[in-house]
Amino acid sequence: MIYHSEFKRSIERPKEFWRQQAKLIDWMQFPETIWEANDNGHGRWFPDGVLNSSDLALDANLRAGRGSQTALIYDSPVTNCQQSYTFQQLTEEVAVFAGALNRQGIAKGDRVLIYMPMIPQAVIAMLACARIGAIHSVVFGGFAPHEVAVRIDDAQPKAIVTASCGIETDKVLPYKPLVDSAIDQACHKPACCIVFQRPQARAELKPDRDLDWNELVANAEPLAPVPVQATDPLYILYTSGTTGKPKGVVRDNGGHAVAMRYSMSMVYDAKPGDVFWAASDVGWVVGHSYIVYAPLISGCTTVLYEGKPVRTPDAGAFWRVCQDHGVNLLFTAPTAFRAVRKEDPEADLLRKYNISSLRRIFLAGERLDPPTYEWLSEQTHLPILDHWWQTETGWAICCNPVGLEMVTPKPGSATFPTPGFDVQILDSQGHVADTGVQGQVAIRLPLPPGCLTTIWGDDDRFQNTYLAPIPGYYSSGDGGYVDDEGYVFIMGRTDDVINVAGHRLSTGEMEEILASHPAVAECCVVGAHDNLKGQVPIGLVLVKDGATIAHDELEDELVEMVRERIGAIACLKQAMVVERLPKTRSGKILRRVIRQIADGEEYTIPSTIDDPAILEEIRQQFS
Repeated sequence: MIYHSEFKRSIERPKEFWRQQAKLIDWMQFPETIWEANDNGHGRWFPDGVLNSSDLALDANLRAGRGSQTALIYDSPVTNCQQSYTFQQLTEEVAVFAGALNRQGIAKGDRVLIYMPMIPQAVIAMLACARIGAIHSVVFGGFAPHEVAVRIDDAQPKAIVTASCGIETDKVLPYKPLVDSAIDQACHKPACCIVFQRPQARAELKPDRDLDWNELVANAEPLAPVPVQATDPLYILYTSGTTGKPKGVVRDNGGHAVAMRYSMSMVYDAKPGDVFWAASDVGWVVGHSYIVYAPLISGCTTVLYEGKPVRTPDAGAFWRVCQDHGVNLLFTAPTAFRAVRKEDPEADLLRKYNISSLRRIFLAGERLDPPTYEWLSEQTHLPILDHWWQTETGWAICCNPVGLEMVTPKPGSATFPTPGFDVQILDSQGHVADTGVQGQVAIRLPLPPGCLTTIWGDDDRFQNTYLAPIPGYYSSGDGGYVDDEGYVFIMGRTDDVINVAGHRLSTGEMEEILASHPAVAECCVVGAHDNLKGQVPIGLVLVKDGATIAHDELEDELVEMVRERIGAIACLKQAMVVERLPKTRSGKILRRVIRQIADGEEYTIPSTIDDPAILEEIRQQFS
């Protein structure tokens, strides 16, 4: 297999391998040193290289003759607006906003916090920061003021860039009061706050601090890209769901650019001119990597979508976007299509649209359960490709290497380790586990380019969280196994393994069984405390729209299915039908909070939750 040859070369001769990949991007000064190791197995990629990430995403495309090609498509069903930017137009907008930032005294190394909805100005602000060597920290629009305040205190930005409002389906959310409250709560005070006024809600500007975006750019001069070292930080991204002191993942410029360019080719088989749509948000890592940097660095057209997979206006929204913009490659989270499947189980809305441009669908962000995989595959007749990665890595740890060759997918598997990632399954003693045996998923050091370099302002925390638990490895915090053909199966966070009477059982395996029931749209399983057995599993399930089975009958069938397929030891206590599952805004189910509710413990409502009222609904059902 071509893949095995490439993977072997990446692990056995990493300097040679990554030197070759580095040649695919436009350096201002090509690195002589490819890898500089520390004594703990970690280190720095391309330390003497010089480049600029905004230059790679924009100006390099002008030099390649792609100035008239569409770079960015903005599609907003919530405002009934569509807008496109060519590479030439986007470069001009970014250069001018970079000049506006610079006039406010923002320069290389300064931090800028960006709190924006999914509008083109969010992308422009990110690329403008990169253009002047400033470090951007995008915070998901809609986060509560306290969560924004702790990020302000951690990153200590010189400026905040925001918009007057965001829009959630049909609800206008004023952002400025949230930002004002966050600044009031924070100890660190930014020098200025730049506000883009949207027509849906105008914000009141505070004198001597707040600045109007349009007025600033009207008086600004365009700025050329500033040379930065490959090891200089590009951005800080705080991991979702963090409580207490935030954990700011730091991404460098050089390793990140090389990884983005390589991943677009190898993981997604994207070519210059392809229309690439990552249906996520710029506040999450997917948005950083695959809405903004990777597609543009690779000469692709990227889609910026301000909407939901359902209710904007219906479960055909994704198919409509693919038709309207000729999307070739779609990447989203499994939860998006579980929502679509729940509301349109027979995919009737799909038949309304022509999605012939679409070549592949990629899914990541959580485990792709086999029922969702099979539904998508049957309804679209397209390759459905799971891949696994983390905020910390910034790109896929495991994937189907379609840029080299298409490997036969296995439902439930993220396929093979991506070249550069030496993935191992380790037992509790740190030894390599046998084939088919579940253990902790770890990556032998060094990590490839593009992964986190440290935690902002707290390298000890970086070392203790990721490197110290298993010396010589990056500890992923996920559990899984490798089968006899080398396919990797990620079964979820290691704390989602429950202990039933001394037997360690995977909640992911039980969820797979529950989700296979024809009436179930989505589910989760958590371990609840039990005085006799330590823990017992409890299932929460959403029923598909149109399903006619009685809830009591469904619950009995689900309990019996788990007993039949895993055995009586699984002892699924109950399978509760719920109206909604509590999720973060990025679509991850809040299993830890559900576990706390099931055990009758006090719980904190996470700032990342999509709708806090769901937790009270769940609590009442448990009581």
